[in-house]
Amino acid sequence: MGTEPTPYSKPWVDWLAGRIHDPVTRLRFLQAVGPPADVVEKSGLARFAWPFVLFTVAIGLALVQTGGERHPVVKPARPVAVIHPAPNESFSSIWLVENAGGSDLYSNGLRIDNRFVVANHPRAYLVVSRKPGGKTIRRTEPAGIVYHATESQLVPFEPDQNRALQRIGESLLEYVRRKRAYHFLIDRFGRVFRVVAESDSANHAGNSVWADEEFFYINLNQSFFGIAIEAQTHPGPDEGRISPAQSRAVAMLTEMLRSRYQVRAGNCVTHAQVSVNPANMEVGYHTDWASGFPFTQLGLPDNYARPLPALWAFGFGFDQEFSERAGDRLTVGVQAGEAQLADAAAEAGVSPRDYRRGLQREYRMRLAEVRGANLAQTDDSE
Repeated sequence: MGTEPTPYSKPWVDWLAGRIHDPVTRLRFLQAVGPPADVVEKSGLARFAWPFVLFTVAIGLALVQTGGERHPVVKPARPVAVIHPAPNESFSSIWLVENAGGSDLYSNGLRIDNRFVVANHPRAYLVVSRKPGGKTIRRTEPAGIVYHATESQLVPFEPDQNRALQRIGESLLEYVRRKRAYHFLIDRFGRVFRVVAESDSANHAGNSVWADEEFFYINLNQSFFGIAIEAQTHPGPDEGRISPAQSRAVAMLTEMLRSRYQVRAGNCVTHAQVSVNPANMEVGYHTDWASGFPFTQLGLPDNYARPLPALWAFGFGFDQEFSERAGDRLTVGVQAGEAQLADAAAEAGVSPRDYRRGLQREYRMRLAEVRGANLAQTDDSE
């Protein structure tokens, strides 16, 4: 026989090594636990004892790298079926019909005005794999869509307000372009403007968290498209409203982006669902579209019901004020996220409080990685 770990030990090696973030300490662990040839040929008793040896060595090394501070061992949160898109998810076939006169026409009737497009930093970002070990992976393809409301000044949508509607819309478009704030803007008349090029990041999501069945996404400026609708939203029982023209435009734009980039339906979410505040480790720093986003009208599942990944994956919390502002629909996702965290804590044999603290430490480490990578990307592209 060779020196390959036995079937009893390999899962422990993979899992425990994944929990040691310092690369030098991880290497020492792997060297320490690699069984010599004579070990794997010993009796069955030795084979059953081997996982205990691995565990003991890993704990000792973990204590060394944390300065002796004892933290509860936190397992990755268990997947929940409700957040997994169907494996056979289908996408419409949408193609570019014409590029002329400063606009693009697509086969589903979508027309995008390109006169105001601006470049930003090319898209390149890190994601965290949900497989054991949580490796970071660099990607360049967009993974989702975040829907925003501009929360800007509005005047009555009436014929006698045409000049004011146009003037305010033009001012808003210029501001968004200058800030490179979104990839697309949809004005009150339902016109779609391409702002930041699709190949680049836009400054739309800030501190944010999401997850699908493969990856955790941290800070979505680069990984997700930002679509802004010229509208005002009112979290809580008063739902934000968009015009029929805007609703049609959002539906066609969503259909085109999902077709072109294979964006999963479960990764089409609102700003309120992904926004977080690392300073106080609470969700809901921004609350646009906390209520009233027309998922079903866009041919999407009601993603308000999805457990918020910021809670169950990274231990974020929320306060009573957020619960009141979020409204009933987003509160469902908050409660589901809290329930998933509690279940994972029980499975790990620790209190929800200690489990949450472990997840928060994981988040801060991952956030530093992502920020470092984004900074390097910014420097390289300038």
